[in-house]
Amino acid sequence: MNLHQAEFNLSPELTRLFSVFVLLGVAVMLVGLGMAPERVWPSLLLVSYFVLGMGLAAVVFIALQYVTNGAWGVAIRRVPEAMTVFILAGALGLAVVFLAHRSLYSWTAAAHDAGNTAAWFKRFWLTWPFFLARAVVYLLVWIAFARAIARNSQLQDRDGDVAYTHRNARLSALFLVVFGITLWLASYDWLMSLEPEWFSTIFGMYSFSGLFASGIAAIIIFAVALQKLGPLEGILREDHLHDLGKLLFAFSTFWAYIWFCQYMLIWYTDIPEETGYFVKRMQGTWRPLFLLNFMLNWTVPFLALLPRATKRTPSLLVKVAVIVLLGRWLDLYLIILPPFMGHKPSFGAWEFGLMLGAIGASALLFFRALRRAAPVPMRDPWLSDSLHHHQ
Repeated sequence: MNLHQAEFNLSPELTRLFSVFVLLGVAVMLVGLGMAPERVWPSLLLVSYFVLGMGLAAVVFIALQYVTNGAWGVAIRRVPEAMTVFILAGALGLAVVFLAHRSLYSWTAAAHDAGNTAAWFKRFWLTWPFFLARAVVYLLVWIAFARAIARNSQLQDRDGDVAYTHRNARLSALFLVVFGITLWLASYDWLMSLEPEWFSTIFGMYSFSGLFASGIAAIIIFAVALQKLGPLEGILREDHLHDLGKLLFAFSTFWAYIWFCQYMLIWYTDIPEETGYFVKRMQGTWRPLFLLNFMLNWTVPFLALLPRATKRTPSLLVKVAVIVLLGRWLDLYLIILPPFMGHKPSFGAWEFGLMLGAIGASALLFFRALRRAAPVPMRDPWLSDSLHHHQ
């Protein structure tokens, strides 16, 4: 593999396939807006947040590498750097939802908890202009950090100046603090306020755990794909996969821990304002999906990733990563869709079409972003350590 190779073109066959996915997604959305808007708008929120989350997880991964001097991940850093383009893509999808269909959020049409003397702050917080202003701030801050960190990494390819590494270490430390606060608030704004009468103080951490696990899963899939397609051939080693597999194992387990903490505390206290959220998702035909969510996000990854061989076998690790991404989609489905579907969940052309469109758009954006720089940070001071990384 030539480390200085900066050009990589996706095959025409794959380009056409992903383009068809995008066209199908757009067509389904446009038709659905007329025929089934009550399903298309929540699904658009779902896929937009899903894609945005993978981009944010990629920046978190890069930032953690910088602040911990994690040399092992340098060789594959261009994968999460290319994934940061998902932040802008997800932001555009969210903008469409917020600007074109504000009624998705019931609190925009009626006051809530009018009799609760402690609800004054909720009424102040859930005002539409303030909601939009916060969303703009969150998204602009995330995009600015992602671009600055990726730009410094790519500029280092020119002269190998170690100052870029130190600069990114400082930016990464600041980003992690800002990200922790803004994601916590954004998840409350965009997801939890869909049911404004419900609240959970642990919801921000729950949102992060699923977001980061799905991001690691996406990094695994793209890295293995690039190994097979050429750019990372001879670069991506079993030891890199092993570390990525351990991260996926750890954060799927962390997701399960936070899931249990949230569920157990709400079940134990048995406060009607809190238990209603779970009662709705554990009744009727929602119950199998509720149980499947836990299996896809933790049970299957936990059992599959326990053996060392799974984490070091690309085909097996990719399969587990795909299951985690499906679990992430289902987790967001259970968070977003129940208020709009009543007692019976639905999955059909509207949901499937938007999901295909998101897959196609993500793949095309990723491979386009990958061409902006060499596939490996060739003058990073830690590159040699990463290339010879071994367990």
